[in-house]
Amino acid sequence: MNAPIKNSIAALTPELTEWRRDFHQNPELLYECDRTASKVAERLRAFGFDEVHEGIGKTGVIGLLHGASGPAMHADKRVLLRADMDALPILEETGAGHASQNPGVMHACGHDGHTTLLLGAAKHLAEARDFDGTLVFCFQPAEEGGAGAQAMIEDGLFERFPVKGVYGLHNWPSLPIGQFAVARGPAMASADRLEIIVQGRGGHGAMPHLARDPIVAAAEIVMSLQTIVSRVLDPLEPAVVSITSIHAGQAFNVIPDTVEMRGTFRTLSDETAEKIKLEIRRICEGVAAANDMTVEIRPSPTPAYPTTVNHPKETDIAIAAMRAVVGAENVIDNIKPVMGAEDFAFMLKRVPGAYIFMGNGDSAPVHHPAYDFNDEAIPYGVSYWSELARRVLPAD
Repeated sequence: MNAPIKNSIAALTPELTEWRRDFHQNPELLYECDRTASKVAERLRAFGFDEVHEGIGKTGVIGLLHGASGPAMHADKRVLLRADMDALPILEETGAGHASQNPGVMHACGHDGHTTLLLGAAKHLAEARDFDGTLVFCFQPAEEGGAGAQAMIEDGLFERFPVKGVYGLHNWPSLPIGQFAVARGPAMASADRLEIIVQGRGGHGAMPHLARDPIVAAAEIVMSLQTIVSRVLDPLEPAVVSITSIHAGQAFNVIPDTVEMRGTFRTLSDETAEKIKLEIRRICEGVAAANDMTVEIRPSPTPAYPTTVNHPKETDIAIAAMRAVVGAENVIDNIKPVMGAEDFAFMLKRVPGAYIFMGNGDSAPVHHPAYDFNDEAIPYGVSYWSELARRVLPAD
């Protein structure tokens, strides 16, 4: 059975639900989180936070909250708690009364909920201050493909606010409300983008011998790329190589000059990701040369997301906090890794920490137009953050 939610947190839930639905109605993409960031900063100041910093990594917000003994000057008494704020370019189909008022943009991954959970914990902990040290509350833009975590790091996040640990949370559809889960070690995959341009020589569809058909070469590349996972990598090494978009030509009787392809590759090892990258280049260049063509592999406009790897000590602390909130029977402490990606990985490469999953109940999957964060999960998320803060920075 779940442990009872603290009365002080349960009392916050109606107000937090209003905040969450307001964020949901006003979604913002990538780094354009101006309204959301402004609301976050305004509330942190209203809670009595000791410091609030805006504009880190373009629209990121950092709030510092000192415990009962005052500010901590050294990293060994400082911990970062992170929530993401951005939405996705998806037309909402929830039919909810709080549906997006920004057509074509919606919170289809629950970042409206993540922001609300951390704000709820901020308010609760600002009133209690029953920890010893300094909590660094991090509200980050551009998780959805924009590498906002890396942007905040490049803007001096850990130099300005050094910490001994970093912690993140994501809601998880199909995991029941009141349950949590975590993976030990690799939790989410690395992710990189592919953009391949095959340059041939166009011509009439009735006279292919006078052309160099890039569509045939592109088809060969697509099929050959599938041999990377099946024939190059260790069978026990999880990996995905997917071509998800192909564009070429316009007329039924014209061989085009070029084919443009896009896709992604993912793995649970940064070393394997480098091997895949080399194999992609070898295959593309080899097929192009065999067909008397050229090929260009364009770099991703944003940094590749590394593998999200949880650290042992911090994972154990997170598990203890989850168990304290919902009971050991409602915590899965060694789930299989997920092949989706998460830019919290950039933070975990710099500072040890843990990234956990919280049940969102029987909802549509994330990144689906019918998805909506489940407000019944709010008190559990706020309780987890609050319990975690007390465990990583325990008061005497």
